[in-house]
Amino acid sequence: MKLGSRGSPLAMTQSRYIAELLAPLIGETPSIESFITSGDRIADRRLQEAGGKGLFTKELDEALLDRRIDAAIHSLKDLPTRMPDGIALAAIPSREDPRDAFISPKARDLKALPPGAVVGTASLRRQAQALHLRPDLQVVTLRGSVETRLNRIGEGRMDATFLALAGLTRMGLQGHAASLVAVEDMPPAPGQGALAITCRADDAKTLDILARLNDLKLEIAIAAERGFLEALDGSCRTPIGALARLNGDQLHFLGEILTPDGKARWRREERVMLSADAKADAARLGHRLGREIRAEAGETFIQSLEKRGW
Repeated sequence: MKLGSRGSPLAMTQSRYIAELLAPLIGETPSIESFITSGDRIADRRLQEAGGKGLFTKELDEALLDRRIDAAIHSLKDLPTRMPDGIALAAIPSREDPRDAFISPKARDLKALPPGAVVGTASLRRQAQALHLRPDLQVVTLRGSVETRLNRIGEGRMDATFLALAGLTRMGLQGHAASLVAVEDMPPAPGQGALAITCRADDAKTLDILARLNDLKLEIAIAAERGFLEALDGSCRTPIGALARLNGDQLHFLGEILTPDGKARWRREERVMLSADAKADAARLGHRLGREIRAEAGETFIQSLEKRGW
């Protein structure tokens, strides 16, 4: 079996972890081929200006369809809600803590930053959420690997940034976090912290192997988050946060959409009991709450987010 991965240090760390999980199932450790994706090549502007979701998956999808690799490892938040023809989401094997980490040598948390402080991020969601909480801040684009962004903050080029705690943890860098951001203040990106494995939809053997790594409870929670995202036509051009948490048969969901300047926010929170068809229940919940927000915010507004990168 050959796995495909982005070539960043974090992506390769995640892929090696999956390879170790697969080894006892197939009798050997899969090889890993690294790829430079379209998203990796963009360093001078926000991803939403270049097309949004799919920028980190296109080359890996092509390698799968060309049979150069058998499976691809992704951060689930990078996957579009509708998979390309011939590609299947085969497993969601694990999720680290989905919260954002606040990174700053100057303040313990966002509230403690001085007025007018400069926050660097390439995430439209984090920009909008930060400005909603602190409209006095200046937000500038900060892209690059986890290490690159940490170095920029360490060099004093900006006062603070946010990074996914999951990525920091997987790389042993969680000690750089000044604090963790409460989900109630800044819900993470849908799927943040979760890994995803894709393969060819017609590859029954690989699908069967990968299914053994799937976490069903996690799949149920993710179904709600991706349902919410799909109802809002979510992409990198839309500041959307969502997190679903499963406790027994009860699912707790929190989701929101904001304007990029943070001045307006639409939010939904709900707890529901799940039936035997839990995954479908979760997906329906996410869809319903997404549609409610869409109706409240207005169709014209939602469409303008997509068309203008707003």
